[in-house]
Amino acid sequence: MTDSPSAAARFSRRVAQISMSATKHMAVLASRVPGCVSLGQGVPSFPTPPHILEAVAAALRGDPAIGRYTLQSGMPQLRRAIAEMYRNSRGITVDPETEVGITVGAMEGLLTAILTVVERGDEVILPSPTYASHIEQVLLAEGIPLFVPLRAADWRLDPDAVEAAITPRTRAVILCNPGNPTGTVFPDSDIDALCALAQAHDLWIISDETYDFLVYDEPPPQSPATREAVRQRVITVGSFSKKYAMTGWRVGWVAAAEPVMAQIMKVHDATAICAPTPSQVAALAALSGPQDCVADMRCVLAKRREQCCRRLEALAGQFSYVRPRGAFYVMACYRFSREPSQQVAERMLNEAGVITIPGGSFGPNGEGHLRLSFGGTESEIDTAFDRIEQWLQERT
Repeated sequence: MTDSPSAAARFSRRVAQISMSATKHMAVLASRVPGCVSLGQGVPSFPTPPHILEAVAAALRGDPAIGRYTLQSGMPQLRRAIAEMYRNSRGITVDPETEVGITVGAMEGLLTAILTVVERGDEVILPSPTYASHIEQVLLAEGIPLFVPLRAADWRLDPDAVEAAITPRTRAVILCNPGNPTGTVFPDSDIDALCALAQAHDLWIISDETYDFLVYDEPPPQSPATREAVRQRVITVGSFSKKYAMTGWRVGWVAAAEPVMAQIMKVHDATAICAPTPSQVAALAALSGPQDCVADMRCVLAKRREQCCRRLEALAGQFSYVRPRGAFYVMACYRFSREPSQQVAERMLNEAGVITIPGGSFGPNGEGHLRLSFGGTESEIDTAFDRIEQWLQERT
């Protein structure tokens, strides 16, 4: 069957206006470049910890329900474990029966949250540079992304700029803390200022806390959900992907007050029914098992951060950057070209064999940058920078 213009014209507007993420696009381009090395996709190099694999293997062998649906909201024992984690680590009381839902990764959690609170034409504030998929998910909900620049000197929030961007059509703010792609960690004062604005202007805060465990020089960041005055208007999204090296298992969660969670679960039911049962078993094992694997990964990533920063310092005339305080990314501002970031990233891929992510894909304030990930091995990081150095020398 061949496509025709009339068939193409029937594509929905909400799908036609979104794009494949630059991370996936660069991976597709890289598949055509033999021997390339990656500073691109945000995948930690670590294997899933053995105790998680063993728990799933035991369930596959011995639990006849392992291949069946769980409750739509997820396994009760997993929701209880998440509620206990919030109580122990943040002092937040969350009802596991009505205020926690297990999703197919944080990505589905974010999408269900956005679809629940964003109407067609609603504005959503995105501190920029922002996670690229936040942009596409707002567009998929037929909302309007409003990019508010982070402070370029340190990638912190500018509360005055956020307030100036608010209009009667503004519905929500999406926060990623620690930040992807910037590696920033917003201090408590930024969170307090954002919560005050949300309360004053009747806004939702969607808090993407995928990297909350991965902070290097300070305590973990405060969640807006810890501020009682705005608790009812905060939707928190969490993930097992990076913390437990479970990117392929596709399991995360949403936590929110009961009224909004009931609506989020309706969207979840219509899109996924439930997260995969084996993945939920893995998530439960991750939360209830030993946590030294998390500390070990954080220690290794801290060393890789130093390695990445050293290599960038050696290229100080070609790049500038803000030292990341969390996650495993750095936004490197390139000085050697005036070309758009997509063009620079593609040239670096094709001519140097190094995968990076164009900063422009993270919003207008990411243009002129490349996002570099130090989630790969030390050898991969050094090989990538060796190639970049040689490529830059050949350009001069």
